[in-house]
Amino acid sequence: MNSLGLFALLMVGATCFGVLNERLLKLPMTIGILLISMVISMMVMLINPLIPGYDLQHIPRSLLGQVNLPETFLEGALSFLLFAGAMQVNLGLLLARGKAVAALAIFGTVLAVALLAGAAWFVFPLLGMQVPFSWCVVLGAILAPTDPVSVVGMLRRLGLPDSLQAVFAGESLFNDGVGVVIFGTVIGVATGEAQSVAMTDFVVRFLIEAVGGGLLGGVSGWLALKIIRGVKDMQIDLLASLALATGTYSLASALHMSGPIAVVVAGMWLATDAGKRAIPEHSRQELVTFWGLIDEILNALLFLLIGFELLEITPHLPTLVATLLIIPLSVVVRGLSVFLSTMPVHLRKGERGKALGVLTWGGLRGGISVALALGLPPGGLRETLLPVCYGVVVFTIIVQGLTMERVVNRLYPKSTS
Repeated sequence: MNSLGLFALLMVGATCFGVLNERLLKLPMTIGILLISMVISMMVMLINPLIPGYDLQHIPRSLLGQVNLPETFLEGALSFLLFAGAMQVNLGLLLARGKAVAALAIFGTVLAVALLAGAAWFVFPLLGMQVPFSWCVVLGAILAPTDPVSVVGMLRRLGLPDSLQAVFAGESLFNDGVGVVIFGTVIGVATGEAQSVAMTDFVVRFLIEAVGGGLLGGVSGWLALKIIRGVKDMQIDLLASLALATGTYSLASALHMSGPIAVVVAGMWLATDAGKRAIPEHSRQELVTFWGLIDEILNALLFLLIGFELLEITPHLPTLVATLLIIPLSVVVRGLSVFLSTMPVHLRKGERGKALGVLTWGGLRGGISVALALGLPPGGLRETLLPVCYGVVVFTIIVQGLTMERVVNRLYPKSTS
């Protein structure tokens, strides 16, 4: 099947599932699509052993192989999704809460990786599963970052205070870049490609990828606004935004910098005063509409694929038990990392408890975690970690995502009135 046919098949599937969700489930569209695709995947997995001589999973697995979610998402769709999310951030509020955002995105992510790695290292031996500590760190790096796609989409539905929304969105947009940097550093040790990683090596890599990516995004965003300033053609503004998103991400990857961080910083330029002066109001409204549409389409396709990636998992009882144990541990680790990294210092006393509850329960994982897990090298350890990662991601999206509004209503009743 060629690329156009594959894209058409995914669009048809997402549309049909979206309609089915609207008529029957009435859940948020992406969650409904995820649930329906998971149910179909489970039906295929259950029926498959009953039909000897024919593998029902062969066709969907071959299609998933053609899509190649890790490469398609991390090297393509992520740039559009992050750019669309960055354009929606209130930059003034984000800068006002910059210390909290930086603490969560950097120190919070590092703490989450360490704490979850320690918890997993304790759980696996209890179940008779031999997982080296380096692979537990890999698991922590996969699951530590919150997913900007899920979080920004959730924030649209909730009535959180503006300042907390800025912290929430800012953390989710930046911490995935930090998580990918950590993952890229420790996966070499886990697979034996590198003997060890010194702290200086990690710091140097972080400076090159994260800080370098941020500087690159700042320069590219500023340059793009300089070029289009004074242009009154709406179509050129649209083309420029596409060029900025794709060009920044690709250049950062070519220079071994963090593409996610670079494209987020570049996208945020459009929300600055300079961006408002460079782009006329009518063009700005069209940009918001265009990128909102891109965001919705890619979200639908992403959650469709996440649901069908269940077919890539080989179920085993020990991994199922490990997943059930690590899911609550991941919630606890999220709460501890949020509290230890930012609560005592960067948030006002009156809101610390409420913010801790919201930031903890709202720490959804999504496409980035699934893509990193699917990209692990084949072998027994991949077969162990992939179901755990998938289980945590699905739990956060479905359970935490669907109950988040109740949590917000309980903690911030005035903000949802």
